[in-house]
Amino acid sequence: MVRDPVCGMEVDPAQFDTTFEGIHYAFCSEQCRQRFIANPHLYIGVPGEKAPRQRGMELLKRRRFLLDTPLATQHAAILADALGGMMGVKAIEIEDGSKVTITYDLLQATADQLESKMAEVGVKLGDGWAERLRRSFVHYTEECEVGSLEVRQYHRHG
Repeated sequence: MVRDPVCGMEVDPAQFDTTFEGIHYAFCSEQCRQRFIANPHLYIGVPGEKAPRQRGMELLKRRRFLLDTPLATQHAAILADALGGMMGVKAIEIEDGSKVTITYDLLQATADQLESKMAEVGVKLGDGWAERLRRSFVHYTEECEVGSLEVRQYHRHG
């Protein structure tokens, strides 16, 4: 067994595996593998400096998603179960069947991954221009935030 660098779970070495810089890594899920591939230095450090995840850092975010049409109680329960099964999701609130608020660890899940999971269970997000612009801004800010947290090896010349 090996440790998933994203969530810390013990996993089979052949499960959702990938190689980065000549080192083999395995993951508990495709979600964790995608997070690692997108920003590997959030999870593995460089000589002399630990990565944020290795230091035990959590980066909690709370996002509200507006739905195109309100969900029936049964469909809301299906959505809550699907989102609750994702790594890093800490809390889910569904208000009036049309507003979904999710608290999650950005080091384990992204708004984009949450939106994809919602689409998988048949939930359609609001598609007005303002809502699409707001979601795009969230994606951009998340990319900037995790990019600035990645540890990098600095080469000095002199």
